[in-house]
Amino acid sequence: MSTQSGQENGTKRPISISAVVDCVGALASRSMEGNLYLYDTNKAGGSTGFGTEELKTRVREGDQLVWSVLALECEAYVAIDGIVIDSAICEPERKVYPGTDVVYWTGTVKQSTEEPVPYQLQFNVGTRGTPITTTVSPVLFDRSPRQSASARQEEER
Repeated sequence: MSTQSGQENGTKRPISISAVVDCVGALASRSMEGNLYLYDTNKAGGSTGFGTEELKTRVREGDQLVWSVLALECEAYVAIDGIVIDSAICEPERKVYPGTDVVYWTGTVKQSTEEPVPYQLQFNVGTRGTPITTTVSPVLFDRSPRQSASARQEEER
């Protein structure tokens, strides 16, 4: 069963969103601009903007999102400190892998939306005391809720 058909049967479709941070650049400029590369696992589903700060993740109601972060430099520290998004669409929750101090965030898409939903990521970088927040927003978007079921099936082929 494909993930698309599984979604229509009510199962949740996991989508991982990965942030790769140039910690040295972010600390030097005190900004994520030009120092953040975003990717997700839903390219086949229509996501775009891979490797940019303006990732557009295509989602549907019920999709499970998982955000994680990696430092571009092997010995640098970076963690997601917060995700600011419309709580009517998704309420991200901070989690820690058992037995580690590795943080990740999860959230379930609560409803379809006709308009893209921008969000901001806040990062703890190095020993900096305050988080660095994205200035360019990635977005979550859904196909138009008015799109017919037959048009959706044709698009998924």
